[in-house]
Amino acid sequence: MTVAGVAFDTVVRGGTVVTAADTFAADIGIRDGRIVALGKDLADGDSEVDARGLLVMPGGIDSHVHIAQPSGEGIVMADDFESATRSALLGGNTTLMPFCLQEKGVGLREALNGYHALAEGNCYTDVSFHLIVSDPTPTVLGQEMPALAEEGYTSIKVFMTYEGLRLRDDEILATLDAARRAKQVVLVHCENEDAIRYLIGRREADGDIEPYHHATSRPVAAEREATHRALSLAEIVDTPVVIVHVSNREAMEEIGRARLRGQKIAGETCPQYLVLTAEDLKAGDFEGAKYVCSPPPRDKASQEACWQGLETGVFDLYSSDHCPFRFDDPAGKKSEKGQASFRWIPNGIPGVGTRLPILYSEGVAKGCIDVNRFVALTATNHAKLYGLYPRKGTIAIGSDADLALWDPASVRTIRNEDLAHGADYTPYEGMGITGWPITVLLRGELAVENGRLVTGKGKGTYLGRGRSALFG
Repeated sequence: MTVAGVAFDTVVRGGTVVTAADTFAADIGIRDGRIVALGKDLADGDSEVDARGLLVMPGGIDSHVHIAQPSGEGIVMADDFESATRSALLGGNTTLMPFCLQEKGVGLREALNGYHALAEGNCYTDVSFHLIVSDPTPTVLGQEMPALAEEGYTSIKVFMTYEGLRLRDDEILATLDAARRAKQVVLVHCENEDAIRYLIGRREADGDIEPYHHATSRPVAAEREATHRALSLAEIVDTPVVIVHVSNREAMEEIGRARLRGQKIAGETCPQYLVLTAEDLKAGDFEGAKYVCSPPPRDKASQEACWQGLETGVFDLYSSDHCPFRFDDPAGKKSEKGQASFRWIPNGIPGVGTRLPILYSEGVAKGCIDVNRFVALTATNHAKLYGLYPRKGTIAIGSDADLALWDPASVRTIRNEDLAHGADYTPYEGMGITGWPITVLLRGELAVENGRLVTGKGKGTYLGRGRSALFG
């Protein structure tokens, strides 16, 4: 039961441990929810997990998810904290980072109080919130942001699109500057809203109202221009930024040029830009609405560019941008207004439970990235960039025992009925997958065993965070 005086609650035995840097055979000794030993032939624990033939990786961290977020009159997100974190856990994730939305006229702390109430007692995974700033008043910028940063809310998100959410350039500058002073990293959704609104009007005037024209009204140039502008504004006030859900080579090139100028930047892409295209939005019987998200999926050339970005380091993060709505539901994709024009189709797709298997299957199993890069993109870099490392995102002495045990030979087909989320569809239905996380431990406690949920809701905790690694 002991090694050098250390008692183990659990030993994960016989697996191949994978971190962002190394791959090695080792047992893992766990006590009080943390890793306390790594080595061969560890003494017995009170419980044992057989990992022979499996890859033992850090539990996934999905740092870009939308859960129970206000979505417009009559529209309801498909996932609450219970269903979203349950699906995430079954897909190999142990930490989620959803967005707390500040609505106009509401302070950040008031928004947080309401959002914490939704999460309290309902989470299967650990969670930590980003703050969406939609109303950057002097009180928000000068008082709430710095105070909340001290309490561990060390990331802010701003939008350059969506009426009611987007900020003007001067508001973006003020928010970036306040974030720099508070040492909060800023995530930016980069699309040019004025160009998009103009194109939406043109499409509707021409009678082009089908879901596919969501994609034609949000062209690559609108994303590229906004990415350039966001990086220029960040340069002016010297604030670290994360450019989220990048969909194409042109926006990637803007990130590359800014890095050459010495800017502190992280780039993120998502599964939809690796395996979907705008052609999917052409599906008949309104089925194309299932793929409506922003930025939209592009073309095969953009897919290839995003894969190159994962390989070469343009992208530091791979997230789901899980933003689920039911399809066959008047409060979802098939709202009355949504069926009248693509303009009103609820914007987002589910993906928190399929994020990791898709990247493993399409990336690792097909030789596009190695398994260490997989861990960096899905866990370690998220922990570092958002102030959770080394507690989360790695397998090391003292880290939380958040572990996902992968069967690299498992062959499955994605089916919505298996994902345990609140949506009535998955955009990845029928996709063949090689490699799957079959067992998951959250802080040392067995949560998924041989693909079955063996824990209850409420086991997840809220995580306060330190400063981003982008601040040095």
